[in-house]
Order: sequence, then structure tokens, then C-alpha cells
Amino acid sequence: MKAVAFSSLFLFLSFWPKLTFAQKDVTHQQLIWYGYFLTLPIDENWSIMAEVQERHFVNPFAQHQLSVRAHLNRKLGKSGWTATTGFASFFQSPNNPRSELDLIEPELRAHVEMAYKQKLNKLTLDHRYRTEARFFHNLNLDETELADGYFFGSFRFRYRIMASYPIWKIKENQLLKVIAGDELMVQAGEKVKYTFDQNRLITGLNFTFSQALNVELAYQKWINQRQTGGYYNRDIVRFTVNHRLGVK
Repeated sequence: MKAVAFSSLFLFLSFWPKLTFAQKDVTHQQLIWYGYFLTLPIDENWSIMAEVQERHFVNPFAQHQLSVRAHLNRKLGKSGWTATTGFASFFQSPNNPRSELDLIEPELRAHVEMAYKQKLNKLTLDHRYRTEARFFHNLNLDETELADGYFFGSFRFRYRIMASYPIWKIKENQLLKVIAGDELMVQAGEKVKYTFDQNRLITGLNFTFSQALNVELAYQKWINQRQTGGYYNRDIVRFTVNHRLGVK
């Protein structure tokens, strides 16, 4: 299991630079993401999670995405595995922050996932396997206004590995951890032109105030395939608040 985890991480980190530098048709952008994740435990095995993320361009300042998601989580005994099902609404603004088109395209996503937490002494590895069904809002023929209804766009398959390691214990339940990880996304469907969708490489810090609250400040490199060809190469600053009710 350890060999699989580290070989997977090595594979992704090896794959990412080839996408970044080998492709000539690349658009570079800078963004900031803000996220709030709320967990409501039902009992020792079941919990509900809600999350809101706001994403915007830096230069020039412009809206990029707003996402709202809800999950139902189930711990599978003491195995370290968790099963999840959920639904999300995404609101996509133009990918060009200088676009004069003031159109926000809604997208609906249903997902199922399996996650596994792996303890290696002080190092923790989180593996997440997620499958999404994506439904996009219809547009008019000129693609300038919303039309009635949605259409099925694609299935997307995601694997994320995240590592965390404590570097400073302030006092009981208060820790500073360094985090690093990678997520690969591929897609399938009749309307899909490219199998590769995106790759996200992340590194940063997590500060745990208590069992109920921690915050993350991280840098993310986001390589995203354009459906018209070429790639977006995005540098992102992420700030996330994780809040769990029912604990201190």
C-alpha cells in the first residue's frame, strides 16, 4: 500500500511539468480561492458536509467561479475508508477576465467518492477517488444567453493524494502542519474532445486551532485543458476554513 501511494504521487509530479512546459498554446492566469467547509456529525459514523467556494481572477479583478456543494459521509468501520455521495451547483463566469460577455453558466454535478486515510508515523496520506456526472445549462445558438434546461456533458474521474506532516505542536490539539498533494482529473462522454481534463498541484500550511477549527493557506498550480485546444496555466492562492460542529 505504501509503495502504491508513493508511486502514484511520483507519477503525478512527473506528469505535471510535461503539461506545463511542452504545450505551446498556454494561457497564464492568476486567481484567489476562498473556501468554507462545514461538517455536521450525525453520529460516530455519519456526517453531513457543506462547502462554499468563491474564486476570482486577480489581474484584472473578475469573477471566475462560485460553487456550493453538500455531501453525506459514512465511515466504513475502523478501516480508514469513508464513502460519500453529494451534489454541487457551480456558476461559471467567462474564463477570460477581460471578456465583455456578462454570462454566468450554471452547472450541476452529482458525485460519489471513496476516501482512505493512511497513517505512516507522523505523516498522513489522504487518498480520494471521486466520480462526477456533470450537467451543463443550455445556451442559445450564439452562446450569449441561457436557454431552458440542462444537458449531460461528461463523467469526470478524479484521484487526489494529499500529505500532511506536523512541524510545530503549540499545545494539545493545536498544530501547524505542512501539506502537499496532487489531483488528476480525466473525463469521458460523447461530447468530450480530450480525455485529460486538469491537474492540480498544491503545497501550503494548515493551522489547527482545535478539533473544531483549522485553516489552510496554500499555493496551487492548476493546469486545465481547454476544449478548444491548448491549456490554462493558473497560479492560485487558496485560503480555506474547515469548521466541525459538536466538538471543542
